[in-house]
Amino acid sequence: MHLVLEKRPRNPIIISGFPGFGLVGTIATEFLIKHLDAEPIGNVRVEEVPPVIAVHKGVPLEPIGIFYDKRTNILILHALTGVNNLEWDLAELIVKLGKDLKAKEIISLEGVGSDITDSQTPKAFYIGNCKKIKASGLESLREGIIVGVTGALLLRKDVSVTCIFAETHSTLPDSRAAAKIIEVLDKYLNLKVDYKPLLKKAEDFESKLKTIVEKSQSISAQRDKKKLTYFG
Repeated sequence: MHLVLEKRPRNPIIISGFPGFGLVGTIATEFLIKHLDAEPIGNVRVEEVPPVIAVHKGVPLEPIGIFYDKRTNILILHALTGVNNLEWDLAELIVKLGKDLKAKEIISLEGVGSDITDSQTPKAFYIGNCKKIKASGLESLREGIIVGVTGALLLRKDVSVTCIFAETHSTLPDSRAAAKIIEVLDKYLNLKVDYKPLLKKAEDFESKLKTIVEKSQSISAQRDKKKLTYFG
């Protein structure tokens, strides 16, 4: 695993979104990239992850891309592929990136499992020590299961991370939960982002991301099965 970075912005806010419950982090960061018109400035090369590449308008998309918006000084890590068994390494990479760029803040976006129904509006929560988010009125997460890169980041003692969660009821792509996170980010960072288009484009986001993640998982399973057959 290694980082490729074409630009090195100073004191950015780093926002990361990885596949997890409801693919909430991935959907939210993809919408944020498109809305801010953030430019691609790098990627994370992970040889352990199957090279499943999505192509959009004739352009291959990075499995784990890094994007930057100069106006807001926001750097976004956006993952389109599963990162099973690499969560600790990715958390380490994010922490190192934050220290190298002297990041103002690291924000991780994630879904949290809930029994919420389709007719209910998802709630948002946070974990972190940032005074600003504590004063925002957002409710602190008291109970829940945090998995993936966000979980690994929360266990780091050498860095302060702000985590924003939204309720999701399934492992299927959940644009409603992602829209809730965008709504919270808009208020928290004063981005002037309208989250409503995310709900309208939900089917496009969800179908594309679901296909990419499922193919990645399928290839990983096939590769693991071949290894077992070869060695066993």
